[in-house]
Amino acid sequence: MISSKEALRALAQDVALQPQEEMIEVGRRQKRLQIGIPRETSYQENRVGLVPDSVAVLVANGHQVIVETNAGRNANFQDRAYSEAGAKIAYDRKEVFQCDLVLKVAPPSTDEIAMMNEKSTLISALQLSVHPRDTLKKLMNKRMTAISWDFIQDRDGIYPIVRAMGEIAGNMAVVIAAEYLSSGSKGQGLLLGNVSGVAPTEVVIIGAGTVGEHACRGALGFGALVKVFDFSTYRLRRLQNDVGQRIFTSVIQTEELRKALATADVAIGAIRGSEGRTPTIVTDEMVAQMKEGSVIVDISIDKGGCFETSQVTNHSNPIYKKYDVVHYCVPNIASDVGKTASIALSNIFTPLLLDMGEKGGCASLIKRDRGFRHGVYLYNGTLTNEALGQAFNLPYKDIDLLFAAF
Repeated sequence: MISSKEALRALAQDVALQPQEEMIEVGRRQKRLQIGIPRETSYQENRVGLVPDSVAVLVANGHQVIVETNAGRNANFQDRAYSEAGAKIAYDRKEVFQCDLVLKVAPPSTDEIAMMNEKSTLISALQLSVHPRDTLKKLMNKRMTAISWDFIQDRDGIYPIVRAMGEIAGNMAVVIAAEYLSSGSKGQGLLLGNVSGVAPTEVVIIGAGTVGEHACRGALGFGALVKVFDFSTYRLRRLQNDVGQRIFTSVIQTEELRKALATADVAIGAIRGSEGRTPTIVTDEMVAQMKEGSVIVDISIDKGGCFETSQVTNHSNPIYKKYDVVHYCVPNIASDVGKTASIALSNIFTPLLLDMGEKGGCASLIKRDRGFRHGVYLYNGTLTNEALGQAFNLPYKDIDLLFAAF
């Protein structure tokens, strides 16, 4: 049976979509956006929210873009390129954060929140669930509207930015594994792939989502023997169809996974928990039984890791060994290819911002676009995310019910 809460939410969504009485439209009410692009200060974050080509498109459509000096440097985009695209270069960090809309890649720091204006808009990977309760309260006290790009959906219900970063991470995992198998990185001296007359290297991928799919494609492209495990037979079947060939697939069963890992040269953790921490799939004992010199790339380390032996590393010191197995456990792999990742982000943000301007601003887009609304954590200081409300024991309102009242 449908709960009363779900029924009320469905009713609110239907009401929001009903035709409203209004005067005959004589012209679209456009809004000129003022967009601030700060320099990311999070450790080893090399991405930037907008690249110069996207800035040029936004400026040509009447929007103002203010870019903090050196904001794109780590992604190899210079201030001059932004200036030539029509952006204003800000040498005072505070100027960027006082824009009506601040677009960041990483979550905001306490100092950054302090610089923002009241009732402004923030788009970033908020990750408020891992931030202190005080961070959320500071955003609420400023009556801000905060949107997490992690949870913005497109019209098909797909998370486009998460998917784009997942594609990058999956491809990178295979390149990283190939590097640490080679003698140049003090590996076994194995070629990831297949040469006539030589047995192919074996790659085990745990997870058949976006990351797992692109890791699978990359490994198959090298000529490796690939085995994919997942909890869902649907995802495994979809993977088979998408890659266009029959590969070894299995639901996650302890003994079957143990046997596959014992002969694997590479193991890639690409599974994502539905909520909170990623479940631990591979035990300490299973890692101990892997071949000497084999390589683990745990992409799931962003959410805790799916290998019991995984410990967070960084781009400066990316690996360690346990049981003579190389472990690569760097969160945010996409940041290692900052230029590609920034272009991918910008390609999604740009049409979103253009649509926001066309529809009359952020509030109007939230009301009209259900996928964008899905990413809203705060609206004018009101908490609209149930999970955060329960986690921090704070009052919250359903975003659909909130807009149905307007």
